Amino acid sequence: MNKPFTTDLRHRVDAQTYADQEAVLDQLVRQADLSAGERAAISADAAQLVRDIRGTTQPGLMEVFLAEYGLSTDEGVALMCLAEALLRVPDADTIDALIEDKIAPSDWGRHMGHSTSSLVNASTWALMLTGRVLDDDQPGPVRHLRAAIKRLGEPVIRTAVSRAMKEMGRQFVLGEDIDAAMKRAEGMEAKGFTYSYDMLGEAARTERDAKRYHLSYSRAIAAIASACNEEDIRLNPGISVKLSALHPRYEVAQEEAVMNELVPRLRALALLAKSAGMGLNVDAEEADRLSLSLEVIERVMGEPALAGWDGFGIVVQAFGPRAGTVIDALYEMAQRHDRRIMVRLVKGAYWDTEIKRAQVEGVDGFPVFTQKAATDVSYIANARKLLGMTDRIYPQFATHNAHTVAAVLRMADDPETYEFQRLHGMGETLHTLVMKRNKTRCRIYAPVGAHRDLLAYLVRRLLENGANSSFVNQIVDEDVPAEVVAADPFEQLGKSNLPIARGPEVFLPTRGNARGFDLAHAPTLKEIDDARDRFRAHRWEAAPLLAGKAKPEAPVAVANPFDPKDQPGTVANASEVDVQIAFDSARPWDAPLAERRRILLRAADLIEENYGEIFALLAREAGKGLPDCVAELREGVDFLRYYAGQATNTPPAGIFICISPWNFPMAIFTGQISAALAAGNAVLAKPAEQTPLVAHLTVELLYRAGVPRTALQLLPGGGAVGAMLTGTARVNGVAFTGSTATALKIRASMAEHCAPGTPLIAETGGLNAMIVDSTALPEQAVQAIEESAFQSAGQRCSALRCLYVQEDIAEDLTRMLTGAMQALHLGDPWNLSTDVGPVIDEAARKGIQDHIEQARTEGRLVAEMPVPAQGTFVAPTILRVNGIADMEREIFGPVLHLATFKSHELDSVIDAINGTGYGLTFGLHTRIDDRVQHVSERIEAGNIYVNRNQIGAIVGSQPFGGEGLSGTGPKAGGPNYLPRFAAPDLQEARDRWEDAAGALPSLPPHPPVKPIETLSMPGPTGESNRLSTLPRPALLCMGPGPETVNAQARAIEALGGVALRANGEIAPEALTDGPGYGGLLWWGDEDTARAIERALSRRTGPIIPLIRGLPDTARVRAERHLCVDTTASGGNAALLGAMA
Repeated sequence: MNKPFTTDLRHRVDAQTYADQEAVLDQLVRQADLSAGERAAISADAAQLVRDIRGTTQPGLMEVFLAEYGLSTDEGVALMCLAEALLRVPDADTIDALIEDKIAPSDWGRHMGHSTSSLVNASTWALMLTGRVLDDDQPGPVRHLRAAIKRLGEPVIRTAVSRAMKEMGRQFVLGEDIDAAMKRAEGMEAKGFTYSYDMLGEAARTERDAKRYHLSYSRAIAAIASACNEEDIRLNPGISVKLSALHPRYEVAQEEAVMNELVPRLRALALLAKSAGMGLNVDAEEADRLSLSLEVIERVMGEPALAGWDGFGIVVQAFGPRAGTVIDALYEMAQRHDRRIMVRLVKGAYWDTEIKRAQVEGVDGFPVFTQKAATDVSYIANARKLLGMTDRIYPQFATHNAHTVAAVLRMADDPETYEFQRLHGMGETLHTLVMKRNKTRCRIYAPVGAHRDLLAYLVRRLLENGANSSFVNQIVDEDVPAEVVAADPFEQLGKSNLPIARGPEVFLPTRGNARGFDLAHAPTLKEIDDARDRFRAHRWEAAPLLAGKAKPEAPVAVANPFDPKDQPGTVANASEVDVQIAFDSARPWDAPLAERRRILLRAADLIEENYGEIFALLAREAGKGLPDCVAELREGVDFLRYYAGQATNTPPAGIFICISPWNFPMAIFTGQISAALAAGNAVLAKPAEQTPLVAHLTVELLYRAGVPRTALQLLPGGGAVGAMLTGTARVNGVAFTGSTATALKIRASMAEHCAPGTPLIAETGGLNAMIVDSTALPEQAVQAIEESAFQSAGQRCSALRCLYVQEDIAEDLTRMLTGAMQALHLGDPWNLSTDVGPVIDEAARKGIQDHIEQARTEGRLVAEMPVPAQGTFVAPTILRVNGIADMEREIFGPVLHLATFKSHELDSVIDAINGTGYGLTFGLHTRIDDRVQHVSERIEAGNIYVNRNQIGAIVGSQPFGGEGLSGTGPKAGGPNYLPRFAAPDLQEARDRWEDAAGALPSLPPHPPVKPIETLSMPGPTGESNRLSTLPRPALLCMGPGPETVNAQARAIEALGGVALRANGEIAPEALTDGPGYGGLLWWGDEDTARAIERALSRRTGPIIPLIRGLPDTARVRAERHLCVDTTASGGNAALLGAMA
């Protein structure tokens, strides 16, 4: 067996992932070893190269294109978005909508005639004409004429734009297949260039994809072999391969499968390349796969059959602080296996993605440099390192930057020992000049692939080279002096003005971010294992935690849903006596505001410090996988910090009951409690019957932080305990998360026993849908669908239940989705490799499985997976439905219901989704901005997600909660949540009705949908988060008496709501079947208020609150949050455009 990548080397590489960048740069400057005089000479050489390039008559098309349509222009961004999607869209209607969406709003005319290229000018002319035809914003007859032209001309426009996109792609992709590419390469080969062919395509999502890519690479190697006629392998063409194309789960969590399945595939390709006498380069991938890539490379490099082959190549990205360490590791590998290898040094790809990932994960640092000059310095310093290793390494310097080229030329002694590389379609003039003058070699990195793949590649090139500061953008811009284009990056270090928040800072000043855990980082994984391993067999004991002496029931065992033999602990449930003790002992938390804040923040710190025990307990008690454990702990911490920051001195409600679910037994439990405590209430908390242990641990940590027992008491138990807690007049408010059915039972109990108008904050379930149209990138959509439907075994209230796919792409997307589902791993949630764990208990498993079996008998089963023999597992399953109306209830597990729709049926689909009465989460995948706006304005859901998954709302960024049957509001983790825990502003009216009876007013036929207010919420780069409030269904003002009715209406309308005025006394029993008002206001006697509450509690449908005082904002306005992944079309144009 080959010796694996040595532990020491891997540790060294991993240890540098989040290295202090200033320290790394200091070392790189020393490593570059360039005096001030040498740096000045390099800049002068580079400036002369720039002048020489500008003096040629034929600058490259990419340079010309970027000079005209960079990221600083709306047109450039629009063209990028159009190019990314157009050629994969199969249906004419959607193509027309996409073209209109991207072209009509832009000002193409101002680019006419600016460019030095006839092709760019021709494209501008065509786009300008198309934009004018598509722009309907003209008055009178002109508008009608253009509408007529538009109708007649859509097929012509469609054809012209598609041809323009294909022609543009042809400039930057060598050929649609390897034979066409090799034929076209002959022209440049005659000029002395050699080639490395790159087979385009997304990463494999399925095993079928991986096998197809492997076959494509194999055939390409066989074809290229015919052109490998030189003894010196460096003079022959080569091929580049992506490891992510060879395995659908190429990630650290699946390392064992990667070693068993991917390594043999790469080894086979390497043996083919050796026999052909050609080089094979392994492309760089995301930073979180770097050490895994090195492990794979080591296994293949050590293959004895590859001895004597000097063609194995590896790409190293200079934008990573680890680049030098990686080069050292590769050199040591080559020495150990007695090999000579090729190392391709690049600046780096997907920089913006690395920044966003680090922010999303909350880690304190970045795996890439945060300023462009640092990457340029890193490149030069590591070029110096490579030039000193030519006994084992053949350096390949991939760059279009004249300064970088000049630096390499200055540092290198022998042009035979290295080569330059450039992308096809870019840098031709620069490298032709250098080849002639300096006798250097240059290889062209040439993409090969179908039109649907090439435009995604083109978009990436536009993004990475389209910033105003990029060399490629500036090279043909005569307004930028050559000396500026060729500026010394060493002089620019530390001068960047681009502020990029680190993980802990992303949500400041709203709150500090919870600690992040990079689950692809070996040192972090070891730290987690060390912290939780001592709890692998630990047994916890849970019991009531009271301010008085508890008298609980006898202890019973708590089950592990994965392993019935493992009992993580016992729970002694609260007795009726314990409930009475808790009420008698409860006292509002009257500590000063600053002290309450300090204690809640200390509790957040304690939870972070005890992550090992919490992770272990969540895995064993709730069946949660490690990513879900991390997310849960972070959410609980975020709630504590957010509500601590939101707290005010407003008087508290009094005693608040908090009833939380088993699917988020720490996060939601902590969120409810921390809000109630931040407002100064006394809290009686009942965790879910299945998960008392983690609740007990959380409360103990809150006590350690300083929360007094009189302010927080824990009462574990089942439904009987919940009924006792909510069935007494001593309750001043209830926060509940769980099923809609249970929420209605609590509502009925409160109507009988609590003071009328006692607030119930209910967050319930949803029939959550997603719509995927034909402009969506299938690979991206499938990943989002899989995460939304199957992560956490589908046991999230936000999880995707019904997927609508446009029928034009349904067959291909369903095939990819089922293949991706088959690549999931079911097993022990303790293991990082597990994607889907068990459902919570046998009752849940049976209910879900019965639903699947019913669909199977009806012939609606699309796909399912096998399940482990042990544990309460349900296989991820896809069932076919006609639409969401076929779903009678929420199936709380890993079951996805699949429907299709025709492009013209979009509004009917929206109507069907709204018609369920639920409104929690909704997902949309499209590249059409107008469609995003249209759908988000029409869909009735509390949280809307665009071009991403629809789970995992972030506290203070994506306030969470639904409407209709999905909850009462206000949204948890949002600005309107905490006021509901304060004492209500009760009103007592002295007015009365003169007439005996009044009629129930009807709801307005068309409720207003225009937002009253929209807030931009904090969040990571590459994501837009906007919280809007809009009027709820009209609130009924019942007085008593006309003056009170008018006062109530004025209060509602002052907050932007819609008020309906009663015209007389309305009998409470009439409200049982009346219209679905947003709420009722009654400021009169308590007996009538009690009768109103009882009538409202007997209603079916959404919970309608009785409001006995002045309404708060969330009573009057519904909250809707819209989250858009702004990087979906290929990258973060805003961040890349601003990078300096």
